[in-house]
Amino acid sequence: MRTSASRRIPAVLSAVLLLSAPVAGLAAEQQPLRAPAQAAEALPSLAPLVDSVKAAVVNVDVQSRSPARARGGNPLEEFFGGPQGRERVQKGQGSGFIVDARGLVVTNNHVVEGAVDIRVRLSDGRSFDAEVLGRDPLTDVAVLKLKGKLEKLPLVRLGDSDALRVGDWVMAIGNPFGLASSVSLGIISGRSREIGASNYDEFLQTDAAINPGNSGGPLFNLRGEVIGINTAIIGGGTSVGFAVPSNLARALLPQLEKDGRVTRGYLGVGPQSLTEELARALGVPASKGAVVARVEKESPAAKAGIKAEDVIVALDGKAVGDDRELTRTVALMRPDTSIRVTLYRGAEKRDVSVKLGKRPDFERLGDGESRGGRGEESGDARVGISLRDMDTRMARAQEMSEQGALVADVKPGSAAERAGLASGMSVIEANRKPVRGARDLERVLREAKSGASVLLRVEVPGGGTLLRALTVP
Repeated sequence: MRTSASRRIPAVLSAVLLLSAPVAGLAAEQQPLRAPAQAAEALPSLAPLVDSVKAAVVNVDVQSRSPARARGGNPLEEFFGGPQGRERVQKGQGSGFIVDARGLVVTNNHVVEGAVDIRVRLSDGRSFDAEVLGRDPLTDVAVLKLKGKLEKLPLVRLGDSDALRVGDWVMAIGNPFGLASSVSLGIISGRSREIGASNYDEFLQTDAAINPGNSGGPLFNLRGEVIGINTAIIGGGTSVGFAVPSNLARALLPQLEKDGRVTRGYLGVGPQSLTEELARALGVPASKGAVVARVEKESPAAKAGIKAEDVIVALDGKAVGDDRELTRTVALMRPDTSIRVTLYRGAEKRDVSVKLGKRPDFERLGDGESRGGRGEESGDARVGISLRDMDTRMARAQEMSEQGALVADVKPGSAAERAGLASGMSVIEANRKPVRGARDLERVLREAKSGASVLLRVEVPGGGTLLRALTVP
């Protein structure tokens, strides 16, 4: 499981001293300080809150099977010729919480992924077999259904995670290290955190203790509402935990219960966040939005007339702040939904009607590593970049265009680095003109005046396309 660190709960009322009465014989100015009466009442006991919700928090015991490795398994089996291809049984533990009297339990996808046997234990001593109704790996949310005779199940309700503010108190209950019904206290430390889990990251950050076994458990506000699903913690760090927002989970639960999976809307663009440099280079009078770096062929966006270098600033009148917000918003919409996309094409603002498609299941990760191409290195010292002609074999291996200027090296702190260029990228256009090789790009950079913004279209390993605005020193 991902939760793999520990922390200490901070002293909440550090102003309250152990000595609470004057000591005889001390002068008035030497009397020990006492906290004001209201300090002791600033944070009342959470025991009533814990008692009201902990019964609905469950332990999730999982057994899963995975194929044994061909080598590196049990050395005795290998020596005596035992079966190396058979499946191994693995056990794991997590947490969850009951949200429906029909026995629906919310937990993390990574807690139950690959499970062949699930047992859910309640704090009142009851236990139930359970099955997975649905799961979504991209947001790490899963829904279980308890089996058997379900009577008087304790329930908790989902709260409004959008109403949270940084600094609000929260409480986590779960099964860390097998210690059932453990409670920890903290605050919301941040919102909409991206931790590299998927394109749909918008985690709540908290300093409430989250440890192995807490995964899938609830994060409560002080009204006893679940405002997050405890999911991850930064390895080696302390007091940095993450939870899936309750509003995101609420949007997914109906699909997970009914269909077993999430079907997402699909626009068909490769977006990136609008920066001040890109806005200036594109001539767009906007400070926030998502730049369309590419449009997929035959996609809903292409059919609606959306073009590369358009800047999307709103969907159905709701502002789009950056590329991730665009991705998340579209993903929460159902296929065949018609939406109004507000965009800038240069300085012209326009509305485009788009009927969303169904998002393909094309999750895959490139290695992101650059491999040197052939040919002599050249570049531009002003912007801090070294270039090569794209190598045909590398282009095919990395699913990139065979023509372009391959970025061999970027000087730290240079204009090229500030523009977001990195080794392994290939520049295929400069100021909307094709770049066939290193010399084409060198010529554009050489002719650019100091302070000019050069608009570059670059490819990355795997075939993705991005825009970069390079300001010439």
